[in-house]
Amino acid sequence: YFLDKSEKYDSRDVERLQQDDKWVENYLIWRHDVVDDTLKMIDESFQWRKEYTVNDLSESVLPKWLFEIGALFLHGYDKEGYKLFWFKVKHHTRDPKQQLDKKKLVAFWLEHYAKRDHGKPLTVVFDMAETGISHIDLDFVRFIVNCFTDYYPNFLTKIVIFEMPWIMNAAFKIVKGWLGPDAISMLKFTNKSDVQEYISAEYLPPHMGGTDSFKYSYPPLVDDDFQTPLCENGPITSEDEHESKEEIDADTKEAGELNEAQNLNQKKMNSIEQISKSEETDKTEVKPKNAKKALTTFKGPLLHISPAEELYFGSKETGEKKCLIVLTNVTKNVVAFKVRTTAPEKYRVKPSNSSCEPGTSLDIIVSLHGGFAASLQDRFLIMAAEMDQSSGAGVPELTQFWKEVPRTKVMEHRLRCHVIESSKPSSLTLKDNAFNIPAKTNEDLHIQLTHLLQINRRLEEQMNQCLWFQQLSVVLSLLSVTVAAFCFYLAYAQRS
Repeated sequence: YFLDKSEKYDSRDVERLQQDDKWVENYLIWRHDVVDDTLKMIDESFQWRKEYTVNDLSESVLPKWLFEIGALFLHGYDKEGYKLFWFKVKHHTRDPKQQLDKKKLVAFWLEHYAKRDHGKPLTVVFDMAETGISHIDLDFVRFIVNCFTDYYPNFLTKIVIFEMPWIMNAAFKIVKGWLGPDAISMLKFTNKSDVQEYISAEYLPPHMGGTDSFKYSYPPLVDDDFQTPLCENGPITSEDEHESKEEIDADTKEAGELNEAQNLNQKKMNSIEQISKSEETDKTEVKPKNAKKALTTFKGPLLHISPAEELYFGSKETGEKKCLIVLTNVTKNVVAFKVRTTAPEKYRVKPSNSSCEPGTSLDIIVSLHGGFAASLQDRFLIMAAEMDQSSGAGVPELTQFWKEVPRTKVMEHRLRCHVIESSKPSSLTLKDNAFNIPAKTNEDLHIQLTHLLQINRRLEEQMNQCLWFQQLSVVLSLLSVTVAAFCFYLAYAQRS
């Protein structure tokens, strides 16, 4: 495939395929471990990715009005913690001249999310309220379906269709034919009375029976995970308004004391031996001594971040309320960082706004307030940017720095929350100053379940084959007995 068609692929995709085992595994899972089918899917998706210049899609290359109408966007999570990809059908109209740009918009959103959240699966929501015949565009719907069935492997959890008009029943019978048996089971037809089986009210708009007050607008690009998305010149200046004065004063004190602690931490990579003085005096905090090295690490251009993807908290039964994030500066300059969360009322992050010296590691303690519990929908955003050697690292300098730093120079990395139901917490849950073995993530369980379903399907096929051979054997046996009896009869008749 690759030797014959290399000119039809983007070299960046080929390079990623050779390095990213997870990507290869997703292709194999989606094609039930059938290698020939997997190769065919990779071939088709790679040619499509080059045709649509997926790796180079950005806001600047697409018409601005596409983002402004709000027909497609990412917002909120379903009850399993998967991101929701909304398609507001009432905002879509058929126009052959605009079709290619609209398809590229779909590819832009999918690629934007895949790079941001490392390919964690999506739930697609077709909001068909207030729609009719004029909004039916089977070619566009087929393209969206193909994106998940042919181009983005193992990327779809389910398709929630809200209030589909009866007049579109015939159209969706055609759509079912495109999906195939595996994807058909992912279709969920809902209305106002049952949509909350899949999506909680906090992420549903009022017309769907929910309480979400979110209103789509552009710019900036929708990033509703965090209350203060980045503007063109960096974070907006009022981004800390939701914090109380007491928390701001505490962060100021911590930032000053942190600089003193960092001088003692020189050249101690990934160590957890020093904590800021404010944490030493806080009786509610736990000092993570002799902690094990994180099992996973995100290697960014400015910071290495452990863990790479998920923070593990305990459930109400297990009671673990603290997690550790380790930042390691891999540059030759001071790196300023800022930690944000989608649920500021639930979490305390110490330090949340500070800097890291070249070649050193820094520990960030994430703790839950009083009676709050972690949720799969909760997210954390770590923003980092290099500072000039001449710049100070105090609170006033950091505040001014974040106002002026260009968006293009800010590194971003997101972390999800994972709630451990068992009594054994993860390696990144702090309890009794120790780390334990991590529980399996939802993705791991999903992969294992998919493998089990594949094995079950193969066993069913083998059983069906065995039953078919058994029936064939019985028929042949009966036929043999009949022929033998007939031969005996002829022989007896001739003797007579």
